[in-house]
Amino acid sequence: MEKKVIIELSHVTKKFDDDIIVNDLSLQIFENEFITLLGPSGCGKTTTLRMIGGFEKANSGDIIINGKIFNELPPYARPINTVFQSYALFPHLNVVDNVAFGLNNRPMSYLLHFFGEEKIINEIKLETKSETVSKKQIKQKVNEKIYLASKEALQMVSLKGFETRKITQLSGGQQQRVALARAIVNKPQILLLDEPLAALDLKLRQNMQYELKEMQRKLGITFIFVTHDQEEAMTMSDRIVVMKNGLIEQMGTPKHIYNEPVNRYVANFIGESNIIRGTYLKKDLVNFMGVDFECTGYTFENKEVVDVVIRPEDFDVVSLEVAKLKGIVTSSIFKGVHNELTVLVDGVELMVNTYETYQVGEPIGLKVDPYEIHLMKVTANEQ
Repeated sequence: MEKKVIIELSHVTKKFDDDIIVNDLSLQIFENEFITLLGPSGCGKTTTLRMIGGFEKANSGDIIINGKIFNELPPYARPINTVFQSYALFPHLNVVDNVAFGLNNRPMSYLLHFFGEEKIINEIKLETKSETVSKKQIKQKVNEKIYLASKEALQMVSLKGFETRKITQLSGGQQQRVALARAIVNKPQILLLDEPLAALDLKLRQNMQYELKEMQRKLGITFIFVTHDQEEAMTMSDRIVVMKNGLIEQMGTPKHIYNEPVNRYVANFIGESNIIRGTYLKKDLVNFMGVDFECTGYTFENKEVVDVVIRPEDFDVVSLEVAKLKGIVTSSIFKGVHNELTVLVDGVELMVNTYETYQVGEPIGLKVDPYEIHLMKVTANEQ
């Protein structure tokens, strides 16, 4: 079944003074997708998010939502809500009133459409056993609906029973959940999340990663998430967009980007990598560090210079007798599940993860299976 495009960015450029922050960026985002814009500070990811939300205006190009150009529409006129890193909660309001704030400030015409005017009137008639309904009764019923919707949103973020708490009585993680509840209470088509977990401690951040993904799945809302943390991106995303200097370097599933990075920047940004200069000898054969290795799935020119990428966990530690590479352990750090080794092989430092225990100064043998060797083209500026 073909996915429906809900947002399209078409040749979008954004400048601040003479600095190009987003450079001719084109991107399609699908309905019910969890997509992450990933990159270091200054790469243009937050500016892209703000243009989608209507907080920044593009210098050129189009922001298209549901097939309509939204370039000039302000944030409140878009089917989008945003969760900011700062939460932006109101300390003078309790939890449920914070969640209800947006709906409470909507015009009555919007609320009647949102909750269903006919349904509201029929409920009032049924409760009062009367055929006449006053504006006062309608307003009261709408307020009840807002309160119930806000309670449901709090339940969805595991804050049932917190309705009357003060914001100052909540932990950072609980405040983040309130901000999420406020963003989803009016059931937007699209939710923008600008590094919302950055202020949380490690354990809570990890828990929230799983909860956010599960929430997105249950709600059926398109989530557009911005982060510089590759672990967050890998854990939650259906697709990752890796950005650099306002450009998209690569996009794809987390598994694809991890296993098949297109260049050194992506390989280094998504996890740890050993990147070694080598020579593609012929089909399914590459030479690096003076040794010929079988590889699979790549087609380059014979004798072409390539970059070889091997993840630390993809090296096999073997006896010296059968090793393709032999080195000396120069560093060994226990990481809880595995040991993280630095191995010196012919003057080149390699990162190796292994369950085996090695001491500094100990010799070690390595090999790597053909399907664990990834090859990348060397660009002109890298030669």
